[in-house]
Amino acid sequence: MSAPQSTSASDLAAEKLLAATTAVGWVRDGMRVGLGTGSTAAPFITLLGQRVREGGLRIEATATSRASEELARQVGIPLLEPRRGLRFDLTVDGADELDAQLRLIKGGGGALLREKIIATASDYLLIVADSTKAVGQLGRFPLPLEVVPFALPWVIDAVANLGGAPVLRMNKQNPLEPAQSDQGNLLVDCHFQQISDPDSLAAQLIVIPGIVEHGLFLGLARAAVVAQGGQAQVWRPGQAPAPAEAFTALP
Repeated sequence: MSAPQSTSASDLAAEKLLAATTAVGWVRDGMRVGLGTGSTAAPFITLLGQRVREGGLRIEATATSRASEELARQVGIPLLEPRRGLRFDLTVDGADELDAQLRLIKGGGGALLREKIIATASDYLLIVADSTKAVGQLGRFPLPLEVVPFALPWVIDAVANLGGAPVLRMNKQNPLEPAQSDQGNLLVDCHFQQISDPDSLAAQLIVIPGIVEHGLFLGLARAAVVAQGGQAQVWRPGQAPAPAEAFTALP
C-alpha cells in the first residue's frame, strides 16, 4: 500500500498524528518505553508527555536521539540513562519504509545506531507510520549507513561494488559540511532502488569495516500502526492488516 500522489502535507500530518495517538493508547502504567526519532515519533512523544502530566501515567523512558530526548524533557517524561540490564517493555518508533513482513528501512533522521540499540533492548517494537511509508519492496528510500569517518573512502568503494550508489549525506544547515550522527559518525545514503533480499544485503553490509550500523531493521518490529486517511490499521508479520479499533492493548 502506498499513498496517492495527491496526498497533501496536511493529510500526511493528520495520518502521523492518528498513528501516534493510537500507539499512545497502548502504553500502560509502569512501562519502560523506548522513544523513537522522526516526524511520526515526535507527536507520539508529545502525546505521551500529555498523558504523563495530565493523566498521571507513570512511565520511564530512554530516547533514541538527542532531539527526542530534548522533546521528552520538555513534555515531562522521566528519562533513564543507559545501564546494564535495562530493557524496555515497549519502543515506539517510525520508519522510512516498511513492507508487509515489517522489514524496515530506518535512519533518515540519522539516528539509526541508537534506534537499533533501543529496538534490540525492547520486548516489543511498535512502528508508527503514515501511508507513504508502506511499500511492496524496500529500496526506493535511500538506505542509510553510519560510518566511522576514517573508513569513509573504503566504505564508499565497497558499497559501490554492491550496487548501492552511495552518497555522503551533507548537513542541511551547512551544505558544505557532512552530516554527523549524535555519535559523531558520518552518514552515507545508498541508492539500491530495489532490495530483493534484505537479509543477504544486511549480512554483506555489516561485515564491511567502518560501517558502524546499517538502516535495515529485520525481524525486530512486532507490529506497526499504519494510518491512511482517517483510518489506522495494525500490521503484523504474516497476517492481514486489521483495524486498530479491534485492539485495546498491544496486538
